[in-house]
Amino acid sequence: MHETYDVIVVGAGHAGNEAAAAAANLGARTLLITMNMGVIGQMSCNPAMGGIAKGQIIREIDAMGGYSGIVSDHSAIQFRMLNRSKGPAMWSPRTQNDRMRFAEKWRLMLEGTALLDFWQDAVTGLVIENGICCGVQTQLGSTIRAQSVVVTAGTFLNGLMHIGEKQFGGGRAGERSAVGITEQLVEHGFTADRMKTGTPPRVDGRSIDYSVLEEQLGDPDPRRFSYTETPLLARQMSCHIAHTNTDVHDILKEGFDRSPMFNGRIQGLGPRYCPSIEDKIERFHTKDSHQLFVEPEGWETVEVYVNGFSTSLPEDIQVKALRAVPGFAGVKFFRPGYAVEYDFFHPTQLHHSLETKTIKSLFFAGQINGTTGYEEAAAQGLMAGINAARSTWNKSPVVLKRNEAYIGVLIDDLVTKGTKEPYRMFTSRAEYRILLRQDNADQRLTPLAHDIGLAHADRLRKLEAKQDSMRKFRTRLEKTSVSPDQAAGLLEAIDSAPLQQKQKAISILNRPGVSVQLLIDSLDEISVAQKELKLDAESLEAMEVQIKYAGYIEKEQAIADKLQRLDYVQIPADFNYHALESLSSEAREKLSETKPDNLAGASRISGVSASDLAVLLVHLGR
Repeated sequence: MHETYDVIVVGAGHAGNEAAAAAANLGARTLLITMNMGVIGQMSCNPAMGGIAKGQIIREIDAMGGYSGIVSDHSAIQFRMLNRSKGPAMWSPRTQNDRMRFAEKWRLMLEGTALLDFWQDAVTGLVIENGICCGVQTQLGSTIRAQSVVVTAGTFLNGLMHIGEKQFGGGRAGERSAVGITEQLVEHGFTADRMKTGTPPRVDGRSIDYSVLEEQLGDPDPRRFSYTETPLLARQMSCHIAHTNTDVHDILKEGFDRSPMFNGRIQGLGPRYCPSIEDKIERFHTKDSHQLFVEPEGWETVEVYVNGFSTSLPEDIQVKALRAVPGFAGVKFFRPGYAVEYDFFHPTQLHHSLETKTIKSLFFAGQINGTTGYEEAAAQGLMAGINAARSTWNKSPVVLKRNEAYIGVLIDDLVTKGTKEPYRMFTSRAEYRILLRQDNADQRLTPLAHDIGLAHADRLRKLEAKQDSMRKFRTRLEKTSVSPDQAAGLLEAIDSAPLQQKQKAISILNRPGVSVQLLIDSLDEISVAQKELKLDAESLEAMEVQIKYAGYIEKEQAIADKLQRLDYVQIPADFNYHALESLSSEAREKLSETKPDNLAGASRISGVSASDLAVLLVHLGR
């Protein structure tokens, strides 16, 4: 019944969708298997994409030819650029999304992807022959063969949901868990563990009193995630902010004795940076109030997501406590919040390609690797799909470096350091964040994506035209002289010292408070140049960042180039660290466990010191 595929992708969440799209767009005959075709691309948690560091990841996925940015733009109901008050390395785009339109757009884009087939079924095992994964076995009794398999199981591997004292199998509300894969892989020597995540209640927006809540508007000039011509938002929906109080906290505490988190029924570790409401009250007991973000689920629906009220407490406690929040006195529930506990595999068992070290042609992506968040999952899915496809043609894997992309930081952190709690990306995790800005993802990654065959030629042409226009505009700034009289108005407006003699426009731009747009509005020659070159606001802003932060960018790039030399010092896969008595015992233990590919990877393992690296350099003949 089933043909043999190049790539099979198990799971149709954010990781699985990106993996399937990437593999198929590279030319691999791909099959996407999901337990329910009706929930492809489902936003299981909050209806939003992007945010701090996560927005950079979505832009990187788009620059590589992935779909998440396009889907997000088509389903957006609000856009905000976060951290505008900080430096450009911290600026992070975020959209609020229409949950139903998001999933619909994903489904339609995947169905419009050539070489991609679909199959609704549950995968109960993998076909493993001579240490190579060559297909999957399904609940319907099918054996479907492929040259490589990508597992993106999300929270479904032995998923167990908790609401108060009730627990039942499932990876998401209304959907059953996946069994069989964990047990099989453990038999093959993999190490698995448990994690947990949670979700807040969904409520009826018609029963909320918004007049007592703080309105949170979108940006007046909404942008896009995608570098393609996706639609810009012409109208936006508001979010709102509510606050808990001591009455709410006291009610929540009434249910602590029935909380699966406190009575030991949940064994897995939850996300540190997105804790449940009961966890917040316990850990931050001196705080009298916590923010709740009231997020609409879409244009037409009245369903509302109460972000910040994630909980697994009994339903009666959830209702009583939420009704004590100002604005929620008469709130009606659509469904209660719950926690879900699931299996994951320690990511140190992976190569940087996301192929497993134990079984060839088997790739993991998403929450199975211990991450949390749509964006982190989608990024892994993209890279796993690329490398699964390339492995079928015996091509070398594509591995992004830490100075090339947040995606590179994410995967390197997982593979070299591992994680014992759900991993979430932050700008602070990237040591080269001034290089990894949201405005330059296309310049960093689209040429690579085009080289491997994922980004279309028109994307590269558009990027090259944009870069050419930016260079020409910068040249105009460098050549245009501005007299004290010409600059008087604009400098006075920002309370900046007047010119004493003529200066080049680019020197004026380097002053605090002076923007490219201010020069365009104030100087005719610069305005004419902008119109001739047809540079949009985003391109102008990217160029301004490059000019104003040139010194920092050059310094960070020099450091990255220096450290990158360690990438070329390869370590044999069978290297015997225990034979080197000069290494510290901790280094011997951790290097033997992780087996880094090169010295750069070894340098990032916690417990490996500079002296340990020196010993390795000597023994590697360097």
